[in-house]
Amino acid sequence: MKTFLQKICSLMLVVLLVCAALPYDAQAGFEIPGVSQVQTDAGTAWVVKALDHDYERNTYYSLRDIAMALKDTDKSFSLEVTKNAIALNPGNAYTPVGGENVPWETGEGPDTSLRRNECKINGETVSYYTLIVRLPSGYYDCFMMAADLAMILDVGIGFPMAGSLQIDTQKSFDVSPEALEEAGYFYGVNGVLVGDAATGEVYYRYQADAPWAIASTSKLMTCLLTMEALSAGQISLEEWVTVSPAAQLLSESSDGVIPMEAGGQITVQDLLLGTLLPSSNECALCLAERIAGSEEAFVQRMNQRALELGLSQAAFFNCNGLPCYTEDAIPAKQQNRMSAEDMFRLVSYLLKVYPQVTDITSLKSAVLTSLGREVRNTNPMLSNLPGVTGLKTGTTNKAGACLVTSLTADDGTTEHDLVVIVFGSEDSVERGRVSGLLARYALQAFYAGAGERGEEAVQVPGNLPVHGEAAVDWILRTARKRWAADETVE
Repeated sequence: MKTFLQKICSLMLVVLLVCAALPYDAQAGFEIPGVSQVQTDAGTAWVVKALDHDYERNTYYSLRDIAMALKDTDKSFSLEVTKNAIALNPGNAYTPVGGENVPWETGEGPDTSLRRNECKINGETVSYYTLIVRLPSGYYDCFMMAADLAMILDVGIGFPMAGSLQIDTQKSFDVSPEALEEAGYFYGVNGVLVGDAATGEVYYRYQADAPWAIASTSKLMTCLLTMEALSAGQISLEEWVTVSPAAQLLSESSDGVIPMEAGGQITVQDLLLGTLLPSSNECALCLAERIAGSEEAFVQRMNQRALELGLSQAAFFNCNGLPCYTEDAIPAKQQNRMSAEDMFRLVSYLLKVYPQVTDITSLKSAVLTSLGREVRNTNPMLSNLPGVTGLKTGTTNKAGACLVTSLTADDGTTEHDLVVIVFGSEDSVERGRVSGLLARYALQAFYAGAGERGEEAVQVPGNLPVHGEAAVDWILRTARKRWAADETVE
C-alpha cells in the first residue's frame, strides 16, 4: 500500500510539473498570421500580409507585398527569395510571382522561425533578422520589421492607426529617441548613450549614469591597456606569447572561442585580433598574463586605469567580462560593470589616443597567421551601415546583449568618431535593431548640429593623443582617408 501511494504521489508530481511548464512552452516560437493596410504617399492602400513573431504586435511584413506597393515609386526594389536567402535591390523593378497583396489562406499558420538568413542588399551582405515562408504558389516570401526596411530604403514610416502602416517615399528615415523613450521603447534595454567622441557632446542618453554588467565589452579596457603596453615598448605586435594552462582550460570550456594548447605560441597581433573580432576570452587572458604577469595583477591595472580616467561606476573582476565566482563558502557571482557614460569616456579616450584600433575593429574577418585560423567579427553593424568602424559586442545572462558601436562622420574639416552604446538588450536581434536606429540618429544629430552641450556633455580625459607615435598615426590616418576621397573625386 505504501509503495502504491508513493507511485501515485510521484505521478501527481510529474503531472503538476508538466502543467506548470505548459504556459512557458506555449508562448515561445510561434507566428500569428494577419494583414495590415499599407498606404504610400501615392494614395493607394494595399493589403500586406503580416506575421506577429512570438508576441502580438511584434510584426514582420511581407516584402513581396510591399514591393508591389512601392513598384511605381522612387523606392521600388526587386526581390529574390529562396529557402534561406534573400537578395533585395533598391531602385530595380519588382517582378510579381503571384499571390501578392492577398490575405493569408485559412488554416494553420506558416511553419517558420526568426533567423539571420543570408541577406544581400545591392549585392552586399548585410545582417538583418527575417522570416522566410513558402507560399501556396511555390515561391518563397520574406518578412521583415518595418523599421529595418525603412532604414534600408531610407523612407519615412508611420502607424496612423492599429493594423495600418504609412510609407512616405519622399521623406528620409527619421529617428527621434525622445519619442521612442516616451513610447517605452527603451524599457527593453538597461542603458544607452549616443555621442561624439571627438567633442564629448552627448546627443541622447537613457539611464546612462547607472552601472550595468557589460560582458565582453570589458575587452575594450583590455585593448586600451594592450595599446598602452605596445606604445611603451613593453610588448610588440610581432612578439610570441606562450599559452598558459589557464588559457587552455578556458579555451576548452563552454566559454572558449579559439582552441589553444598550453605551451603553444601566438603573436600579440593575433591575440589582439582574437580578442576584438570573435571576442576570444582565452586571447584576452593571454594578453593579460603577458602584460601584467597574471590576470589578477592585470585586473588591478584595469581598475586603477578606470580611476585615472574618471570612470566612477566601473568595476572589473576579470579581463574578458565573463561571470566569475568568489572563493567564499557561499560564492558570489560577479560581473564587470560600468555605466554607459563611463563606457563613453573609455571609448572616447581610446579612439583619440589610439585611433588605429579601428583598423582592427572595422575588419569583418581576419586570419590569425600564427594559428592558421580565420576568425569573424561578431559586430553586425559593420554590414548594415557605411562608416561603421567597430567596436565590440558582449553578452551574458546578467548583462543581456550589449554593443558599443563607432562610426565616422566628417564636418568638412575634421573626421569625428560617433559612438553608440547599448547595454542590456533582450537578445542580439534587439541589440542590432536598437544600435542601428541610434547609429542613424547619431549621423542625423551630427549633421543637423543637434545634441546636448555645455554641462550636459561628458567630460572625456585626454582631448589629444598623448603619445607621439599615436599622434603621428592619427594624423596620417586622417590624411590617408582624405587622399583616398580626393582620388575618388578625380
